[in-house]
Amino acid sequence: MKRLFIVVLLALGFSSATFAQQSKGDVEFGFNLGYNYSTVSNSEGDSTDPGNGINLGASADYYFSDRWSIKGKMIYDQKGWNNGFVETYVPTYSYYTTDFNLNYLTIPVMANWHFGSKRNWYLNFGPYAGFLLSAEETAKSKDVKDSFNSTDFGLALGIGVKIPVTDKLKISLEYDDQTGFLDVFKINSGSAVRNSRGSFNIGINFLLK
Repeated sequence: MKRLFIVVLLALGFSSATFAQQSKGDVEFGFNLGYNYSTVSNSEGDSTDPGNGINLGASADYYFSDRWSIKGKMIYDQKGWNNGFVETYVPTYSYYTTDFNLNYLTIPVMANWHFGSKRNWYLNFGPYAGFLLSAEETAKSKDVKDSFNSTDFGLALGIGVKIPVTDKLKISLEYDDQTGFLDVFKINSGSAVRNSRGSFNIGINFLLK
């Protein structure tokens, strides 16, 4: 799937029209919609069955030159995993399998490196902070937010291409990845369990001049 996406990015990048490049002091605002697939894993390499969801984001990108910019995002991020389980101890011990849906407000701040002859391609990287909005297990539609830490922190990476429509309007296609550093659970006697999320995104970008 990732290889197919990269091939599509290449094809669109080579076929894009020639427009003016961004320069120092330019600011670009954007909005995007994406498909998420997510999981959690521990330091021993054990991971869960992936879940899926969407993300909705807004961004601002400030250019220091035609090659470098700093980009901030605000994202409604659906994460979680499938075929997990819930343990209960009242009146006796039991457990049942369920899917977990975790919704975050995620704020990445990333360095953007723009490359290619027209600087339409970009790689970005930087930290993100995530704030838990809600958490639910689906088997019994139970709110389990109290079992999870309210914040997440990690590293975001991405690659994408912007396809010029006019001098001030571009369509973007992007793949980005998030790797969490903190345990998602408040109480965990075993190895720390961390978020992992990949996303395929499409968006529009407006240049302010």
